Amino acid sequence: MWKRVWRWADEQLGFTETILPIIQHPVPRGVNWWYVFGSATLVAFLVQVITGVALAFTYVPAPNSAYDTIQFISQRAVLGNMIRGIHYFGSSAMVILIGIHAIQVFLFGAHKWPRQFNWLTGVLLLGLTLAMAFTGQLLRWDQDGYWTVAVLASMVERVPLVGHWLVQLAVAGQTIGGATLTRFFATHVFLLPALIFALIGVHLYLVVRHGISEPPRPGVVVDPATYRQRYHELLKHGEPFWPDAAWKDVVFALAVGACVVVLAIVIGAPALGRPADPTIIQADPHPDWYFLWLFALLALSPPSLESLIILGFPVLLGVVLFLVPFLGATGERAPSRRPWAVGGVALVVFTIGVLIVAGYAAPWSPDTQAQALPADVTHSLSGDAARGAQTFVDKGCIDCHRIAGTGGRRGPDLTYVGDRLSPDQLTLRIINGGNNMPAYGGNVTTDQLTALVTFLSQRRYQP
Repeated sequence: MWKRVWRWADEQLGFTETILPIIQHPVPRGVNWWYVFGSATLVAFLVQVITGVALAFTYVPAPNSAYDTIQFISQRAVLGNMIRGIHYFGSSAMVILIGIHAIQVFLFGAHKWPRQFNWLTGVLLLGLTLAMAFTGQLLRWDQDGYWTVAVLASMVERVPLVGHWLVQLAVAGQTIGGATLTRFFATHVFLLPALIFALIGVHLYLVVRHGISEPPRPGVVVDPATYRQRYHELLKHGEPFWPDAAWKDVVFALAVGACVVVLAIVIGAPALGRPADPTIIQADPHPDWYFLWLFALLALSPPSLESLIILGFPVLLGVVLFLVPFLGATGERAPSRRPWAVGGVALVVFTIGVLIVAGYAAPWSPDTQAQALPADVTHSLSGDAARGAQTFVDKGCIDCHRIAGTGGRRGPDLTYVGDRLSPDQLTLRIINGGNNMPAYGGNVTTDQLTALVTFLSQRRYQP
């Protein structure tokens, strides 16, 4: 019976005549586990679409409802917290997988002739993936999502001539509000997925047309005059993609999916911050981890270079990525024969990793969590020194300066500041400010200043 059903369906759909030859197309032997990241990214995207549709059944893209519906999904909806967790961790998995896939393609020289357009469509897919991740942040409608978009708007506005117009296009008006949320929702749910599906189709078409690149071997170079003939000879001794090579893709995709589900069950969806409030301008927004490196780069850069980084860096990055397959279209593919390529990738990955760590630490942002100095700092104080310690907390000095491991890291550590600065120097620094420190001359009384200087002067190293 099943055979008759299959023959009937095959006669109607033409599966064995159209689809089967595509998935059984020959690939070179030696296609190993390094080739699984592209298909795993596709599976992660499909998971995002499925969980996104499930979330959209409940989510309401309106300022007075968005935050509450996310809370309802996380706390009360059936399987809501797990589905939201899968969507969140799936987003991270998709970003990681497409990043590794791009690195693998570059290091294996798979971007070289005749696959330059494969690379270009992949770069566009990388950009759209990051755009999907970014637009999803605002939909939470919490402080981080709201102010991350506000920071982006201030960055885009610096674009010469068209900056103001681009901001209005992005936020749907002059300010971030209900129209902005609706526009981001439509972009995140309809526009970007449609573009990604279209580009995936083009990308897969090019993969089938040019074939999966063979594993690189030292000494075997890409020469447009002879490459197609040599590749055709490799395919004569190759293997069908399905099932001989594709089983690795299936196993790895299932492993990634299992990890995402386990994280969603064990850790759950990320906790929401406070509801979006445009009146709280000291929000200290932290974007999701895949944008923290840019957040850290801007925060650590001198103010004079901000515009150059904001405007020049994305353009430079885009130009470099688009020129890569044309500047290195021929020659060696093996990573061992391309040390500059390996070193460049290692440098980029290391830099982004360091910036992400710095972004989580955010030493440039005040830390408002500390409410008091440690007891071992204050227990022996009396008189002006004790009053100075309290002033240090009351005036918010502790938000930016650490003493004995407590406080912020935006300013210098003051644990042993008495060894570095004299009372007169401390007085001048507090009154006049400097090095991003505001002047407190008009914010403290003479008695408070005297007490504060007395306290800090006593902060000396005692072996």
